[in-house]
Amino acid sequence: MNKVMGNKKVIALFTLPTVILFTVIVFYPIIQTVYRSFYDWNGLTAPIFNGIENYKNLFADDLFYESMRNGIIFAVILVVFQVGLATVFTMILMNPRIRGKRFFRSAFFIPAVLSVTVVCQLWGALYNPEWGLFNKIFEVLGLGYRQSWLSSLDFAIVAIAFVNVWQFVGYQLCIIYSSAKAIPEEYMEAARIDGASLWQLDRYILIPLLKDTYKMSFIFAITGGLNAFAHMNILTKGGPGTSTYTLTYMTFRNAFTVGKYGYGCTSAVLLVIQCLAVTILVNWLFRNKDGAVFEGGK
Repeated sequence: MNKVMGNKKVIALFTLPTVILFTVIVFYPIIQTVYRSFYDWNGLTAPIFNGIENYKNLFADDLFYESMRNGIIFAVILVVFQVGLATVFTMILMNPRIRGKRFFRSAFFIPAVLSVTVVCQLWGALYNPEWGLFNKIFEVLGLGYRQSWLSSLDFAIVAIAFVNVWQFVGYQLCIIYSSAKAIPEEYMEAARIDGASLWQLDRYILIPLLKDTYKMSFIFAITGGLNAFAHMNILTKGGPGTSTYTLTYMTFRNAFTVGKYGYGCTSAVLLVIQCLAVTILVNWLFRNKDGAVFEGGK
């Protein structure tokens, strides 16, 4: 086996299908998107080369900056609440006193396998300003507070982000909890013998040893926020106004609604660069050296 795996021709033979598949599905479309971003094209007629004019127009477009801001808000909420709640739930499930762990893991993961359409219909009913659950709770409590959750210019993007948090917190939990279960029990047992409390076990052993897992979770959460599309497309159609636009939604609108396919490719290129920059930044922050994020300490 070692002889076979040490043969470069064999390695190339086994990796070739994956390389071809990646090139066709991922790399080639990205190259085409970059290429089309330099053209004035509606997707149907002959494209007209216009150089960097699309990029000039994009950077002068207020909607571009609003879409970027909404994407950042979405990403921050996912990082704080999805990864944060998944960490808290992991700490709870790692407690040996907790019973019914399999039930709780399954219950948390069920929303992740539901259709986005089903989830959005459910939360659309919960957010309804007239008979939705949240406003009814305020009414039952005798509070005069009412909120048009999906009609507020300032709050709609936050409301949609929490729908995503609810749906995929179980996905993050599975990633973090699975990694936590892979930590050798000897580490935990030795700390318990030394008198460590549950919080000290989590703070000084569990979380530092999950550093590589957090790197992956942060990348998933941030890029998922920047790429957000389906939830706002179903719940608000980008509204009210353009208050729930993201770069993905802006790209979709330009390319397939208003017939500016080349301009849509331009915003898609900026989205790819943004996600790539985030990935590089997160990898740098979680690098394996002294002072890296989530390093253990005394």
